[in-house]
Amino acid sequence: MKRTFTFLLLLTLTFGMSRAQQSDIAHSLPELHQPRLVVGLVVDQMRWDYLTRYAHRYTDGGFVRLMREGYNCNRTQINYLPAITAVGHTSVYTGSVPAFTGIIGNSFCIDHRRTYCTTDTTVRAIGARTTSGQPDPTAWAGQHSPHNLMVTTMTDQLRLATNFRAKTIGIALKDRAAILPAGHAATAAYWLDANSTDFITSSYYMDDLPQWVKEFNAQRLGERYADEHLAMRNRRIKGGPWQLLHDETTYVQSAPKGQPWEGSIGTSLKLSPWGMTYTIDMACAAIAGEGLGHNPDGVPDFLAVSISSTDMIGHAVSPNSIWMEDTYLRLDLEVERLLNYLDTHVGRGNYLFFLTADHAGAHNPHFRRDRRIPGDTWKGDHVADSLCRDLQSAFPSLPARAATIDNMQVHFADATRADARFADIMQFTLQWLSHHADVAYAFPADRVPDCVPEPVRTYAVNGYCPRRSGDIQLIYRSGLTEDYARVADMRKPGYVYRGTTHEVWSPDDTHIPLIFFGWNVPHGWDNRTHYITDIAATVTALLNIQQPNACVGNAIDFR
Repeated sequence: MKRTFTFLLLLTLTFGMSRAQQSDIAHSLPELHQPRLVVGLVVDQMRWDYLTRYAHRYTDGGFVRLMREGYNCNRTQINYLPAITAVGHTSVYTGSVPAFTGIIGNSFCIDHRRTYCTTDTTVRAIGARTTSGQPDPTAWAGQHSPHNLMVTTMTDQLRLATNFRAKTIGIALKDRAAILPAGHAATAAYWLDANSTDFITSSYYMDDLPQWVKEFNAQRLGERYADEHLAMRNRRIKGGPWQLLHDETTYVQSAPKGQPWEGSIGTSLKLSPWGMTYTIDMACAAIAGEGLGHNPDGVPDFLAVSISSTDMIGHAVSPNSIWMEDTYLRLDLEVERLLNYLDTHVGRGNYLFFLTADHAGAHNPHFRRDRRIPGDTWKGDHVADSLCRDLQSAFPSLPARAATIDNMQVHFADATRADARFADIMQFTLQWLSHHADVAYAFPADRVPDCVPEPVRTYAVNGYCPRRSGDIQLIYRSGLTEDYARVADMRKPGYVYRGTTHEVWSPDDTHIPLIFFGWNVPHGWDNRTHYITDIAATVTALLNIQQPNACVGNAIDFR
């Protein structure tokens, strides 16, 4: 009995000491602390080399501050196909690839039915207006949610980790760029209305806009910026859509004004530098209006911001335009303004910030050819038209539109897929595509052959999602950029492809910036290869929370 009592006493004392030691250790671990706020800034269509190409012209407090004080991941790649906006924003925040997320393009098929990535007709528009200014709960611009996203985001994981006490908010001019990063369990997501310059949301998140959003919209900042942009055009600024920040002769990293491969920028707020300013205005208003970074429960909040105007301007003018350089000089000022606001309202060192992009953008093919650099265009719609004509000839009674080409994939119509000759149709199409001069590889989307070289083979595997992807995957030959122009326009004398786009595996489209900055982030330059899927893994590791449920990335070791 004495021995038993002594054993139990020692066991109790040992257990108590162990619990006390564990408690002391838990309270002394600095890595278990968390920042007050996480801010993710995704710049749509930002090439990695914009950081270094214009570095000598940036201010000291914007991109240069991030590079000087932050951790620079200089070789960050997109590791799937295609490199498109909705897919990129999703991958940043899920740490996953289209094969798992289900977001395989801006638009795609779900069980062969075409849909936009965030369309949800079961929800109502909140804050949207008709062209006459009346509230419009049925406006398509507001009928959006993340319901097509099949996995969780790091913002979802923060909500779960804090028992939904953390606030998570997405903000962008584009709906998909606000909704997909904010995730399923978001406090809110806000994007631009189609018929006004108001920020709106949907009933997926709330039944009415918060008072701070109403007050922000009531300032009519968007209208003022749009009017300013229009006024500059009406004053017929020589050779461009707005006044350059600096003397034209100082833009030595860009081609002079008036290049034939520059497209029209237009009058839309989204297609102007003021769209960037307006987005940062809204981000700052959200920090103040929601008290982000000062959560009364002492848990971190998360603000996901996307700059959309850079993509729209980039599509119009391409990377070598003077207007692209001026856009990034202006964005640098907005980044500085946002960082200064965070320093003041959250506290320097109290927030974790990261900068990245959803994809990059290719040099204009006409610009390349003029400088004896290989470059050409892929005319997907025209290729699909030719394919359909030949399919009808080879297989009588097929529908006139037997197939389409989208997201680098051939999608057969339901009637084509149901045809008893479908196996032969597939084989004919694969053979037909293999003889096309612009196709490097064509193969069934669910069976990538070993002959496709790495890393492109892995990118194709990562991009395939059953019941959402097409039937045949295409890999274009290097140096091609998609051209969506009509055949009639292409046949006009002097036709020139204007602007640029993105989609393919080339580093022009897939090499993106990635900088971590602020809370617990040391300064460093990292030339190891990292992937877009590593971002969510790294942020959740820094927060000491679970990764998203389909995360395939690895946390980056700052060293």
